[in-house]
Amino acid sequence: MSLRQTRSRGASALATAAAAGLLLAGCSGGGGNEPISNPYASAEGMDSANELVGEYPREETLFTSGTQWGPPSSWNPIPSSGEATATRGLLYEPLFQFDPITLELTPWLAEGGEWIDDDTYELTLREGLTWQDGETLNADDVVFTTELGQIDAVPYSNLWTWLDSVEATGDTTVEFTFSDPRYQEWDNWLYTTMVVPEHIMGDWSEDDLLSNPNEDPIGSGAFRFSAVGQDRMVWERNDDWWARSELGYEMPMRYIVDVVNTSNEVALGLMLSGSLDLSNNFLPGVNTLVDSGQVSTYYAGEPYMLAAASANLIPNQTRPPMDDVDFRQALARSIDVDKIVANAYGGLVAKAHPSGLVPAFEEYYDEDVVAEHGFTFDADEARSILADAGYEDTDGDGFVETPDGEQIDLTLIVPAGWTDWMEAARVIAEDASAAGIRVTADFPDQGAVDDARATGDFDLVINGNAGVSNTPWTYYNYAFYQPIHEQMLVGNFGRYEDEGAWDLVQTLSRTETGTPEFSETLSQVQEKFLTDLPAIPLWYNGAWAQYNESQWTNWPKEGREDAYFPIMWNGYTQMGGINTLLGLEPAS
Repeated sequence: MSLRQTRSRGASALATAAAAGLLLAGCSGGGGNEPISNPYASAEGMDSANELVGEYPREETLFTSGTQWGPPSSWNPIPSSGEATATRGLLYEPLFQFDPITLELTPWLAEGGEWIDDDTYELTLREGLTWQDGETLNADDVVFTTELGQIDAVPYSNLWTWLDSVEATGDTTVEFTFSDPRYQEWDNWLYTTMVVPEHIMGDWSEDDLLSNPNEDPIGSGAFRFSAVGQDRMVWERNDDWWARSELGYEMPMRYIVDVVNTSNEVALGLMLSGSLDLSNNFLPGVNTLVDSGQVSTYYAGEPYMLAAASANLIPNQTRPPMDDVDFRQALARSIDVDKIVANAYGGLVAKAHPSGLVPAFEEYYDEDVVAEHGFTFDADEARSILADAGYEDTDGDGFVETPDGEQIDLTLIVPAGWTDWMEAARVIAEDASAAGIRVTADFPDQGAVDDARATGDFDLVINGNAGVSNTPWTYYNYAFYQPIHEQMLVGNFGRYEDEGAWDLVQTLSRTETGTPEFSETLSQVQEKFLTDLPAIPLWYNGAWAQYNESQWTNWPKEGREDAYFPIMWNGYTQMGGINTLLGLEPAS
């Protein structure tokens, strides 16, 4: 047997070739036996996709897709972007898990943690933690991971502007002393940062921390690196995982094969044939598929999906005219988001609140601030704002020039194959053009979009990285993040600069939720956000998750007490994805 174009570790990853995926082509997603039609069975790319499925033992393999839009090329969790699917969560693990449904943190590598005074947090690791090479995972690894943030390029370097010291006080105990305790930001760090091995990464240079692909990754998690190819990422169960003995957790599948997305047609073809168990991709017409029993989702009816994040239009504020707040205000009013919701999504998403906060934080919306400073679609108002700011169509081509007479010709990029975002980008380009702003939608591959966003080499880009979290602070940290680095990896991709706004965000972080001070500060932040628009909220991205239950059952659904976010996107695996895997059962 061969792994086409793959790099593998261990022949055991390969199974007897089975045409299980093909044999299941007549089964319905709901586990029934009635033949169903599959209009995508002959889609371009289906033959190679089915061939991939046939290389693994179907009854021991979970097939996923929807995260990877290009060949996996990095297993380095430190940059917090660009790594292979589920590197964070399945391979490397955080100290705590976070449940976006209950908004609660649960100890994971940590047995627990507490503030022992206003400035000191004491964390206790579980006993018996090990890395996959047999080395002990202990307090020194936590200290090492924390101290990596002292390097400016590391995404959580901001931690060291308010953390004074970290010390291992025992093999399993760590003491963090804060110069400026920021309780909400700290909770967020506890579940978003992966603990990495000092005995391996301690030898890396500072450049390696972001650029080393970590091709021989050693984590502590439930799955080991098994194989990689142009079309797949393969994880194999780690039977020495610490949580088996400590928590009694048993992963029911031996392999997870994450299929690289090539098109929605292939994803739909695999899903309908029973060759794909979980798709975390937007699949057009999914409501019809659910209604007909071919696939399942978290909700049996509208809205079908949990809300995951706000999708935002990011103007690059290092380039004119996006550096002009009047232009950004006009651009925001030129976009008919209702048209995007209806045309691109068929009503499967909702228009975002102007504050950008997801519905989980609805109680924090300041409607008075929105009434005074918010925006809605109004093309006439957009044109009026442009005219008042000196933007005119001086050459009569139907598009305005800058007040200095320079032509405006902007490109909006979203990843190729993201058909919902591609359609949304077309709507935005059409609406902006109708208001006199020349915008062209363009669709590079995902890697190119990721690079452009990180390096600031774009005019406009749609981004939904600010997802649901433990606190509204995360959205505004994403929008206003400082300082500006050569590569922006965690937010503020438009490189907005305002020290006053950043001070407000930091004040929000150090203020306890539920206090009057928290509400007052949050209102000020929302006012600053709506006044300056460093990002333009568009719609709520769904936590896309479609299940075919012919091989694996017990997927998260509304009404179950143990239902989790069924998402394997990078940064979400530790927010329900791994619990979803633990709860699956083989179909009888």
